[in-house]
Amino acid sequence: MAHVAARDRTGPPGTTMAERIAAIDWRGIAAALDAHGCAVVNALLGPEESTALAAGYGADAAFRARIVMARHGFGRGEYKYFAYPLPRIVAELRAALYPPLAGIANRWNEAMEIDVRYSNDHADFLDRCHRAGQTKPTPLLLQYAEGDYNCLHQDVYGEHVFPLQVTVLLSAPGRDFTGGEFVLTEQRPRAQSRAEVVPLDQGDCVIFPVRHRPVHGTRGSYRVAMRHGVSRLRSGHRHTLGIIFHDGR
Repeated sequence: MAHVAARDRTGPPGTTMAERIAAIDWRGIAAALDAHGCAVVNALLGPEESTALAAGYGADAAFRARIVMARHGFGRGEYKYFAYPLPRIVAELRAALYPPLAGIANRWNEAMEIDVRYSNDHADFLDRCHRAGQTKPTPLLLQYAEGDYNCLHQDVYGEHVFPLQVTVLLSAPGRDFTGGEFVLTEQRPRAQSRAEVVPLDQGDCVIFPVRHRPVHGTRGSYRVAMRHGVSRLRSGHRHTLGIIFHDGR
């Protein structure tokens, strides 16, 4: 199995979210994304923050929709989309993670000869989404029980798509659940698919592409398709926070 590079420790949970995210080795994150298609940040959230977010899954007033995966052929398990206004910690994560990721996204789009560019202000990008009719918030909480899984997929939601997204593991592997690994697949042209299994601890986040990423070849960069999912849970319960930076229809 390929190892994920740039596993970086942030500041202590007492710091502000903006300070934690500013302390991340973003050069290392960019290098890992270029090399492997994903990057992991250790302990982005503390145990208490993670547990509190997971416990909020039952608070229906915080959400706009609940999706049972089996009804749609998405897998087994369920998830809920947050409503606006987002919970404070989710809003802070989304706003603070966006600017450094926008720089990576712009570089990737240039390499893939995609004309779209992103400003450093997340509010500006959301305004672009909203003017196109994409007004529904997309951050979500996911819940898995024994036997649940998430099929390989892409989180697109509309015409305007930010190329990177983030998943934070809120449960503790080995204590709260077993199995349930985060999985990425990469489909290069005229080649078999490559899988990447990403080990995470409670509070870790994985950064990965929504749809595709550039790979450097002998004739320059070319585009490869990416999908992500979750393997079958062997026991227990698993909660994750998904942060998608574009809003949907």
